[in-house]
Amino acid sequence: MSAQTSRGDSDALPADTVDVVVIGGGAAGLNGALMLARSRRSVIVIDSGTPRNAPATAMHGFIVLDGTPPPEILQRGREQVRQYGGRIVYGEVTGAEAAAPSADGDLRFTVTLADGRTLTARRVLVASGLRDVLPEIPGLAGHWGHSVVHCPYCHGWEVRDEPIGILATGPLSVHHAWLFRQLTDDLIYFTRGTDLDSDTRARFAARGIRVVETDVREVVNDTDGTLGGVRLTDGTLVERRVLTVATRMEARTEGLDGLKLPMEDLPDNMGRRFASAMAGTTEIPGVWVAGNATDLAAQVGAAAAAGALAGSHINAMLATSDTDAALAAAQKTTG
Repeated sequence: MSAQTSRGDSDALPADTVDVVVIGGGAAGLNGALMLARSRRSVIVIDSGTPRNAPATAMHGFIVLDGTPPPEILQRGREQVRQYGGRIVYGEVTGAEAAAPSADGDLRFTVTLADGRTLTARRVLVASGLRDVLPEIPGLAGHWGHSVVHCPYCHGWEVRDEPIGILATGPLSVHHAWLFRQLTDDLIYFTRGTDLDSDTRARFAARGIRVVETDVREVVNDTDGTLGGVRLTDGTLVERRVLTVATRMEARTEGLDGLKLPMEDLPDNMGRRFASAMAGTTEIPGVWVAGNATDLAAQVGAAAAAGALAGSHINAMLATSDTDAALAAAQKTTG
């Protein structure tokens, strides 16, 4: 069990079929589970304990909870799901697939954990989140979530007025420059081999954004271990206190191949996600997705809202299925 999941005991995995298994214990998964549990659905959340925002000291941009440490939000979320009868099970999903339907024709899915335990559920909500893929620059990853950031809305206020460097990864980095220029007057754009057209260069010049064409060799620390800047391939040291990078965002798919969920690539190599439609529905009957696994740009509030919407939609579909089964049973009895 990881450090993120050691804050409480794992609930027992039920032997009976449950209404919904939620794969992922972040904001989307927990809020979806909350909606389902409050509707008296039996729901199990499988939490791997590896949230995307684990390196962050606080979550921002979500009214009322702004500034709250992410572990505290998750802990409170788990407690609230349990309050309504939901269960939280810590573990890694290694397999998930459709199983033989029930006697009345209702859907069934089997989920397998790394320790060999299995769970059967009527419906599945995938809220597995995403992973950020950083450029392979020595020293960069060690500052991720602190002095190396990606989102001006998540981290911008905290790095305001600092000397900031943009490590370009593609067209989205230009957009990053406009947003971080709002936060500091001292901004340098490291092109890293990406192209800048004349119009963009003129706009950069007008906003006082300096452009460095020489490639970046490594990220350099100060003597106290904090980020000190970047060293270029020609040996020049450019001092920076903060670096921002548009990561490639990839939905976490480990253990989920058996569900055969369709995937989508975003333009400009921005990332890869699970394809979904209204309320997180997918092409696979009985499987929904929510949060960063399908909306790569969603912050905590948006991910939580998506989980709530998916949870309520799952409950509605289960209510229809329950009614169909009851009607069929009644007609069989009277027939």
